[in-house]
Amino acid sequence: MNLRRSELLAPGAALVTVVLWASAFVSIRSAGSAYSPGALALGRLLSGVLVLGVLLVVRGEGLPPRSAWRGIAISGALWFGFYMVVLNWGEQQVDAGTAALVVNTGPILIALLGARLLTDPMPPRLLAGMAVSFAGAVAVGLSMSGDGGSSVLGVVLCLLAAVGYAAGVVAQKPALGSASALQVTTFGCLVGAVGCLPFAGQLVGEAADAPVSATLNMIYLGVFPTALAFTTWAYALARTTASRMGATTYAVPALVVLMSWLALGEVPGLLTLGGGVLCLAGVAVSRSRPRRGPALRAAAPEEAPEPQPEGARESA
Repeated sequence: MNLRRSELLAPGAALVTVVLWASAFVSIRSAGSAYSPGALALGRLLSGVLVLGVLLVVRGEGLPPRSAWRGIAISGALWFGFYMVVLNWGEQQVDAGTAALVVNTGPILIALLGARLLTDPMPPRLLAGMAVSFAGAVAVGLSMSGDGGSSVLGVVLCLLAAVGYAAGVVAQKPALGSASALQVTTFGCLVGAVGCLPFAGQLVGEAADAPVSATLNMIYLGVFPTALAFTTWAYALARTTASRMGATTYAVPALVVLMSWLALGEVPGLLTLGGGVLCLAGVAVSRSRPRRGPALRAAAPEEAPEPQPEGARESA
């Protein structure tokens, strides 16, 4: 019963993550009109740390074990800190389509790094699904790209964001073997916030002049796409491979298209719709497993959920 519950909770946590991360692209563009990249990242991280810290105290979880700190520190510096700053900066330099296209090289880098450093398996279905999803991301990116809306600097920044994202995910995976999802997320977010403290002066100055809507978007980014979504991500990552979780994020471009359609009335074109469908189809393929008969399953059982520490099993 517990195994069945875990099989349902992990995909559910991944779904929450991709939906909230998709909404983050819209909020970043909105808040970025009033806040500089570093100030927006720091405000987002401080909001996230506040919420996560309260949850950590309420749940009675203390400091992560010493063995988890290396992964927490690396993922906090590269993913929570570096990634958020350069992504904010990149989205000010390029249009949303180009940003989404370049950042979506991240899952490919995760698969390569995961295979090299974590010995993640690379089954044919995972590779095929990633190829289909990336083709969909290319279609979405091209359809959303505006004329003359990109710059070399912006593309480089988005590429650096993808590298930081991929390296952070791969570093985070081992930490989840000994610490809970809430611990890894909370202290990773704290590491990122500390790294962004040099932007504190900018944050204070810009907050005084920023419209309320921009500040609310920044807080939203900290509470939902950061505190909640990074925790559900860590929960799901602890129960599968980094490569498979990275492939799941290819659903983000499709959800961004859907959200823009429903919330902003931006009717997508046929190329955009087709790309979104490919993204979702690729995710479905990458997360599927070949059917096996009883004899084959007995000889080579399916990948079982990894054993989790007590704290990790309790975090959701």
